[in-house]
Amino acid sequence: MEAHQHSPESSSEECTVLEAPPGKNACPRHAGKGSELFCQACQVALCEDCVAEHEEHPKVPLSRALEQHRSSLQERLGGVQNRLPQISDALSFVKEIHQQLSNQRASIEEDIQSSFEDLHKQLDVRKSVLLMELEVTHGLKQKVLQAQVDSLVRGEGDLEASCSQVEEALAGEACVASLQAEQELQKKLGELAGLGLPCQPEENDQLDLLLETDGLRKSIHNLGTIVTTSAVACQSEAMGAGLEQCIVGHPASVTIVTRDKSGGACKTGNAILSAEVFTPDGSIVDGEIVDHKNGTYEFVYTVPKEGDFSLALRLYDQHIKGSPFKLTINRVLEAEVEVSPSTTTATNSAAYATPSTGSSEGAKRRGKSPGQKKKGSKRASSALGTPRRKTQNPIEDDLIFRIGTKGRNKGEFTNLQGVAASSTGRILIADSNNQCVQIFLNEGEFKSRFGVRGRSPGQLQRPTGVAVHPSGDIIIADYDNKWVSIFNSEGKYKTKLGSGRLMGPKGVSVDQNGHVIVVDNKACTVFIFQLTGKLVTKFGSRGNGDKQFAGPHFAAVNNNNEIIVTDFHNHSVKVFTLEGELVLKFGSNGEGNGQFNAPTGVAVDVNGNIIVADWGNSRIQVFDGSGSFLSYINTSADPLYGPQGLALTSDGHVVVADSGNHCFKVYRYLQ
Repeated sequence: MEAHQHSPESSSEECTVLEAPPGKNACPRHAGKGSELFCQACQVALCEDCVAEHEEHPKVPLSRALEQHRSSLQERLGGVQNRLPQISDALSFVKEIHQQLSNQRASIEEDIQSSFEDLHKQLDVRKSVLLMELEVTHGLKQKVLQAQVDSLVRGEGDLEASCSQVEEALAGEACVASLQAEQELQKKLGELAGLGLPCQPEENDQLDLLLETDGLRKSIHNLGTIVTTSAVACQSEAMGAGLEQCIVGHPASVTIVTRDKSGGACKTGNAILSAEVFTPDGSIVDGEIVDHKNGTYEFVYTVPKEGDFSLALRLYDQHIKGSPFKLTINRVLEAEVEVSPSTTTATNSAAYATPSTGSSEGAKRRGKSPGQKKKGSKRASSALGTPRRKTQNPIEDDLIFRIGTKGRNKGEFTNLQGVAASSTGRILIADSNNQCVQIFLNEGEFKSRFGVRGRSPGQLQRPTGVAVHPSGDIIIADYDNKWVSIFNSEGKYKTKLGSGRLMGPKGVSVDQNGHVIVVDNKACTVFIFQLTGKLVTKFGSRGNGDKQFAGPHFAAVNNNNEIIVTDFHNHSVKVFTLEGELVLKFGSNGEGNGQFNAPTGVAVDVNGNIIVADWGNSRIQVFDGSGSFLSYINTSADPLYGPQGLALTSDGHVVVADSGNHCFKVYRYLQ
């Protein structure tokens, strides 16, 4: 143990000697040497021993080189940091498109399920009809044949019995005593011999089935198509004389070539494309988009006057390359230019041509509302959706009746949306997932319905809004077809408007000038059209500002001819002039009096009071014309579940689309 012990003196003499760390500018090749120069050619620091190896290279003091490198790094950092907001915006936008894609998939899946369920139902109905026809036809024929059998059996029995009696009489001895009996038998045999029995068949045994299934099988095999395209705006281009010089009053043509993310030409149509020509005073010139179904499109427009115009071409709500384009409009072209509204050859080869660049100016990309569907939650009778009459609802309005259950027959609904009431005492319901409009009397009696599912003019794909024009015409917002259809009062198709402009029309209304107000849920814009389809004006964009919207739903017009819009995701109601100037805004997110959880339907009574369907809170609130809360509509008798459109009937009641319960309800409303 002692051999391992060290004295204090010996331990102090054995301490390790530590070397000083190298300096921060030490030469990496020569230890103990400090770097003072920097070789610009080799991009390395140099000490005095290194200088000889870099004698012919340009050199600068190390301090200056370090300062320059720091400055360059800082500049790079700033450049990258400046890109972060752009990338963040792009990320948000792509996530939004991704969410919309998922929503659209869910919507189409629902359509496929409901369509094939309907087909199954129709097949079952037809099967039942055929079986019933078979049973009835067989029964009638069987009845005739059975009656004939019974008649022949009776006749056969009578003949056999009479023959037996006669044979017995003939077997006995002939005498006077049997003469009378034999005379009676002879008379009976004479009657039986002349008896008219039905010996020829009075019916046949034919029962055949003609069932043509080949055509049906072929139709089923080709039933339905998933429509899409890989086109993106950043690669798609426009070309044609209509991008440069145009003649006043003459059609000008622009060809749009859609391309995928790699720049490859798309070969199919059906892309969502919009085109707008803006005049110097800010108004919009009408035009028509033609889909050639080969990935190219043609926009034909005519301008009424000279000046500097601009053309905005958007694909899926984003500007294509070079958009918006500056247009020069002249009365006479400086050089002879042939303008053709439809050039098939040019269009077919456009995908492989070099596009005209034109001159363009930057434009801010328009945003799109996610347009997500949300489920309301059912509330008990004590919840906010059904306030107690005495303490919370000073105006005691009651349920008069409800109409409808979930289904596809008359008086049945699947996701009903918009509601309108006519001055002639009718209630109109936009039955969204049944692709039709159903019409009832104010008393609830079913009158008629119209609508054929499809994507052609005159057909309905997803009707969400409905209004009645003073002329009697019925105006329908078709969300999926991206246009507004107009039918006469009998349901006969007349025309459509907004095609190529609208992205997702949700609600419609009519102002005192007879103009059609369209609330575009996806574009977050309110459009005003003449009944002819000419655009009068539009206002709004996506956002949370006073003149912006986030998924607006429905609109109404008050006595001052002002437009009242429900701003769904901003949880508010906004009132605008016809020019788009904000007059009034009220509401905030919450469950209290005057607050909303995503407002939907809106109507105005004769006193200017505003009635609002509060979708997320499953209730109906009443405000005065200045936006002050007045009361609730009492819905305690039959609680609402996600109310959508509402209207005031001609006899002064409130009618609301109770979407979650697949019915509409009519309440007393004391004005």
